[in-house]
Parts: sequence; C-alpha cells; structure tokens
Amino acid sequence: MNERLHHSIERSAKRGPGPASRTLAGFIFASRWLQAPLYLGLIIAQAVYVVLFFVELWHLIEKSVLAGHFSETEVMLSVLALIDIVMIANLLIMVIIGGYETFVSKIRLDGHHDEPDWLSHVNANLLKVKLAISIISISSIHLLKTFIEVGRMNEGIVLDASGKVIYSSEGVFWEVMIHLAFIVSALALAWIDRMSKHGDHGPHTHEHAVAMVAPAAETDYVTVRIPAGAALPEGAEVVRD
Repeated sequence: MNERLHHSIERSAKRGPGPASRTLAGFIFASRWLQAPLYLGLIIAQAVYVVLFFVELWHLIEKSVLAGHFSETEVMLSVLALIDIVMIANLLIMVIIGGYETFVSKIRLDGHHDEPDWLSHVNANLLKVKLAISIISISSIHLLKTFIEVGRMNEGIVLDASGKVIYSSEGVFWEVMIHLAFIVSALALAWIDRMSKHGDHGPHTHEHAVAMVAPAAETDYVTVRIPAGAALPEGAEVVRD
C-alpha cells in the first residue's frame, strides 16, 4: 500500500497546479478584501448610533429633569430605548470584529489586554450563535417596551397622541411569536455548533484520515491523506492529525 501511495504522491507532484491555476486561486483568495469596505461602513453606522444615543439621552434629561414632564413609565421607556441602542451597537461590534476576523484577515492584537475573550476562538459557527443571542436580547428589549405600553390598552388597541394605532392585540401576539422564533433559531444554532464540535472530537476520530505533506521538490509540497496508523512513505511528514 505504501508503494502505491508513494507513486500516487509522485504523480500528484508532477501534475501540480499550473501558473494560470495558481494565479486564479490567488485572485479569488484576494477577493475577500472586497468585504473590508462593508465593515468600514458598519463602523460609520456605529458612529451614527453613538450620536443617536446622546440625542436620546439629552431628550430624557431635558424632559424629565429640566421640564419635569416625564412620568415614571415614560422614563422607563426612554431608558429601554437607550439600552436598545447599546445592544444594537454591541451587535455591530461583534459583526465588525468577528466578521473581519473570520472572513477577511486575522486581527493580530499581540496579547492586548482589552482583547475580547471570544475573539481568540472565533469561527463562523460561534459568530452565528453570538449574533443570535444578541438578536434575542434586542428583541427582548422591544418586547418589554411593548408590554409596558399595552398596560394602557383599550379595546385591544393602544393609540398615540394623534389617535394613530401603535399597538394591537394581534400585533403583540405576533411580536411574541417572532421572539420565540428567534429563541428556537438560537437553540438550533447552538445545538448544531455543539454537534460539530462533538463530531471533531468524538470517539471515532481515530478512524479518520490524517493529513500528510510529501516533498515533491525543494520548495513544492503535495497534501495527501492516508489512513490513521499507516506507515509513512519515505520523505513524508505529518503536518496535522
């Protein structure tokens, strides 16, 4: 078997990717940088939310402290609006940093003391789970605001100062259903992430193939896979189990 594997490595080394194939592969790989302006745009959106936060904070101070017209319920709703902005800002930071780290380029912080704990092991699955949890948190804030408002519901509707319907029994029902859908989605993503980790480290890992690198020339290497426990051909080197 080792002799056949050795001949297979030699044939693969002779074939190898040509200059055109390597150029195309490099171009495709470099296309990931097209996402960089998207994350820069999200940073601008983050700045807009910072401005919006202080505008809302000023309105709260102006109406509750300076004018004294705010009731306790109105203050609570304004504070929830501020928390909502903060939660969305946290979501933006997670998408910006985690997305850039996962899909564009590594963020090398060299052990910076402010490095987030999750950044050291971020991947696409973990990012999806954290985003789902953040969305649930934002949805919870909106739902809490709704529950406070429906306390003054009359005949199944809530009207604003101009007489426009802002909440209804049916609308509140669908808000709750959408929130539950977010929770189910987050649980499903967490379960999928857990199952993928279990598959990587499960009891049958020893039956999986191992990745090998065999030198084909002084600077070229060919990656192949052989069954775990098989003897290595001459000149081959294990780079990952």
